[in-house]
Amino acid sequence: MSQFRTLDQAGDLSGKRVLVRVDFNVPMDGGRISDDTRLRAALPTIHYLSTRGAKVVLLAHFDRPKGKRVPEMSLKPVAEPLSDLLEQPVAWADDCIGPDATAVVGALEPGGVALLENLRYHAGEEKNDPAFADALAALGDLYVDDAFSAAHRAHASTEAIAHRLPAYAGLSMQRELEALEAALGSPKRPVLGVVGGSKVSTKLDLLKNLVAKLDQLAIGGGMANTFLHAQGHDVGASLCEKDLADTAREIMAAAEKAGCELLLPVDVVTAAKGWPPAPPAHTKALDQVGADEQILDAGPDSVAKLVAAMDKASTLIWNGPLGVFEIPPFDKATVEAARRAAGLAKAGRLVAVAGGGDTVAALHHAGVSADFTFVSTAGGAFLEWMEGKALPGVEALKV
Repeated sequence: MSQFRTLDQAGDLSGKRVLVRVDFNVPMDGGRISDDTRLRAALPTIHYLSTRGAKVVLLAHFDRPKGKRVPEMSLKPVAEPLSDLLEQPVAWADDCIGPDATAVVGALEPGGVALLENLRYHAGEEKNDPAFADALAALGDLYVDDAFSAAHRAHASTEAIAHRLPAYAGLSMQRELEALEAALGSPKRPVLGVVGGSKVSTKLDLLKNLVAKLDQLAIGGGMANTFLHAQGHDVGASLCEKDLADTAREIMAAAEKAGCELLLPVDVVTAAKGWPPAPPAHTKALDQVGADEQILDAGPDSVAKLVAAMDKASTLIWNGPLGVFEIPPFDKATVEAARRAAGLAKAGRLVAVAGGGDTVAALHHAGVSADFTFVSTAGGAFLEWMEGKALPGVEALKV
């Protein structure tokens, strides 16, 4: 992406101290990493810098110590697993600024890697404090942001520091930005969106932004019930934010004005109120939902309508499941739609980009994560980007 500074523009890196913001906020179990996905995501950038003779200094946060040293929130348990993945030693600094950090960084040889202690041990990190940013910047000659997942926060290590050193997007950050640009910035049309999840109230900004940019938008999950209710359908005992009916109608009107076709369920899968455990499932037309029934998934006709739209689309952006995918058989709509999207993407017929915690879990459940064009694990940053909001960590990297 030409509007962002990238590593291939950084010039000779030999002997340069490069501060790299990574996301090592990994899940831990008994003091050991239970999922090293985020460590692996940083490896390409670390290898790129190290093999070019840079002194690689890794900056990261872990959990929420709120400006205090909390021993169980130390990043030290990350150093050894990271060393194993890199197949080289990783030096450890007991602080991210000050004498200890300065000594560890100063001792690095070209190609060496160091990990500094939790940035959030200092209150200045989350406050985007200029003095703290100055102290961090003093440790480096260049800055690289490889943590898109933290880019929606204006923190010292994601925003202020980028104005103090030559700043570049890391390889993981670059890949994410390019995928998002292809999905919503300047996509190949027609563009189809899929938005699911439980509540409309959590995705109002998202829906309002998308209807102005997409050709079609499919709405699923519990939030679809609010739209169905707004259209006059009886959704029985289903999850439904009836107080947002007017808002749903406003979104539908905005979509019509913008020329964005809304795809709402035309049939549903229900179960009697009171589950789990999973009771017998029933496929129902919209006018057949009983007063004691809950809508838990989209029906087969709805899925057929959605996959037909996928077949005609050139670009797909997906956030949120279409039903209660964690409990079969209410995973059927999500799985079938995800597998069609993945098949089209694998065949080169569709640019398919997805993100958000539940979405990632749903795609894993369907066994198709690897076949999507791009799956973002950035969570909040991905959602804010979809909402059309400027991300401070990204804005700071613009040319």
